[in-house]
Amino acid sequence: MRPRTLVLAAAALLAAPLLAAPAHATSAHAAPLGVDGPRTGFETSNGARWTSQPEEQKFLAEVDRAHGDVTVDRIGTTRQNRPLQLVRIGENRSTANTVLLICSQHGDEPSGREACLSTTRDLAAADDARTRALRRDTTFLIVPTANPDGRAADTRGNSDGVDINRDHIALKTAEGRALATVIRDEQPDVIYDLHEYGATPPYYDKDLFDLWPRNPNVAAGVHSEAKTLSGDYVRPAAEAHGHSTGTYGIWTDPVTGEPIKQTAGDGQERILRNASGLKHAVGLLIESRVDALTEQEKADEAFNNRRRVSSQLHALDGLLAYADERAGRIGAATAASRTAGLADQGPVYTGGADNDPAEPSETIADPPCGYTLDAAQYAEVGDELALHGVRAERRGSGAFVPVRQSMRALVPLLLDARAPYHLIAARPFEGC
Repeated sequence: MRPRTLVLAAAALLAAPLLAAPAHATSAHAAPLGVDGPRTGFETSNGARWTSQPEEQKFLAEVDRAHGDVTVDRIGTTRQNRPLQLVRIGENRSTANTVLLICSQHGDEPSGREACLSTTRDLAAADDARTRALRRDTTFLIVPTANPDGRAADTRGNSDGVDINRDHIALKTAEGRALATVIRDEQPDVIYDLHEYGATPPYYDKDLFDLWPRNPNVAAGVHSEAKTLSGDYVRPAAEAHGHSTGTYGIWTDPVTGEPIKQTAGDGQERILRNASGLKHAVGLLIESRVDALTEQEKADEAFNNRRRVSSQLHALDGLLAYADERAGRIGAATAASRTAGLADQGPVYTGGADNDPAEPSETIADPPCGYTLDAAQYAEVGDELALHGVRAERRGSGAFVPVRQSMRALVPLLLDARAPYHLIAARPFEGC
């Protein structure tokens, strides 16, 4: 399926009608010309450097001032006092679906951040009929820099050295807590997580990799939609512009293309890609290749940088086409996922993945009806349960957490001693 391009001006040319040929920058493009609105530091330097934090603040403030359907809010503050910001684009707050972009969880992976910044401007500025309809029917939420301290230091982790993308269960970081709050309060239907990776030629060296939620507790409809987003939209959009694509974490034989081994991309619930699915969103991880592809890219870092950002932008075209064309199916899948837990049926898996069935020891075949927390336990994890959107009923000085609730699959993963990343070992309760 060939997706329609919905956002044409990004890092190269002016905003154009949505059904025209794509106008994203390729690695050979010069600086952008004619784009309405402010430019990022990356764009003004033609890819010679990444946008600084002060430039990002100025850029977002200008976009906010210029467009009535754009708001920029502070959703948290890092340890080094940098703002965590959320951009909202949309003409109303009762849209059919909400799409959340989370950019640069790893501070040394900047290309997705640049794509998010220019896409913020272009979604806000485009005045053609299709983009206006997209803004009317879909709310776009963008966290341009999910790890500002790491971006400033060019480090994977935050200023405490914590990998934010391993903190979506424990919620120990300010960054992880801010993202959890957005997901709980906004209930996005799609969560798109932008990253970069280091290649291992010839087995693992595509321009772009992606991966859906593999956690076996993710609802079937959400899992199916995430694979559709990948296979029918994001990959074709990137491939249409000459970018090679593949499945994140899977090494392949360079001759036959057959899988050789898996080195990453499992079902850990603490990773955003999987946490997204557990929280009823169609999640997709995107990874662009950092390493230079050609001799010209090796000789010219800016040339390489532009290719990295361009691949992210072309993949984003696929996301936007998906949001437009499958709005009804997306909404149906996420709504069904949110209500499935109320039936309180089926096992909960503490391990495994969609390509690695859980062992019997990783299967809670008949979950308890709830978990009891004493006063000390509730004091320790009550805030985190609330941030996850898990309902807890106060009982005396402690609390009871029923399994029958929208976040059913998440409850044992947070509170059962058998779950590898549990917050606390609460007491299973069978007497409901």
